[in-house]
Amino acid sequence: MKILIADDDFLTRQMLQFLLQKWEYEVIVVNDGAQAWQILQTEDRPIVAILDRVMPGMEGTEICRKIRELPHAELIYVILLTCRGHKNDIVEGLESGANDYITKPFYYRELRARVEVGRKIIELQSALAERVKQLEEAMEHVKMLQNFLPICSYCKKIRDDQNYWQQLEFYFATHADIKFSHGICPDCYEKYIKPEMDELKKLNTVSGQSKK
Repeated sequence: MKILIADDDFLTRQMLQFLLQKWEYEVIVVNDGAQAWQILQTEDRPIVAILDRVMPGMEGTEICRKIRELPHAELIYVILLTCRGHKNDIVEGLESGANDYITKPFYYRELRARVEVGRKIIELQSALAERVKQLEEAMEHVKMLQNFLPICSYCKKIRDDQNYWQQLEFYFATHADIKFSHGICPDCYEKYIKPEMDELKKLNTVSGQSKK
């Protein structure tokens, strides 16, 4: 999992990078807000960002506000680093769009716990987004099948949107991703198969008698 560290303080960056790599995270490190914002706009962006509240180029709170305007912004978990422990500063950071915060100097076990929470939340959000996508695709198939379908009264072929007549199983396999396994229902067995078998039995009987 990728984590972005953005902090203008060298020692803080070094400490964060050391700890996160020790915990087997892939780490990207920058020293100002402008670089952080560029990385967070890329397609292969980190899913967790640890941003200093006050740094050159762009402050952490400003980046948070910009992140929340991105498509799928819920898939970026932001932890704000702040030297200010006052409630108003913390509330301001959270209102700007941060998911969590850590005050400097930070305790390494607290950092690890908060990063783990972020990872789990993003994984759940990603799974939920994928499930929603699957449901939307399923609903599109349902809508397609809710329309009136012209069907031949004799051969039971279906007329598609291009005015071509197709076998029933081919039409549904194309439009609804359905695979068919063929069988014979009891009615058709009695109507078609049984008479044929009876006829074959008669022919075999006649053939046997003639040989005698």
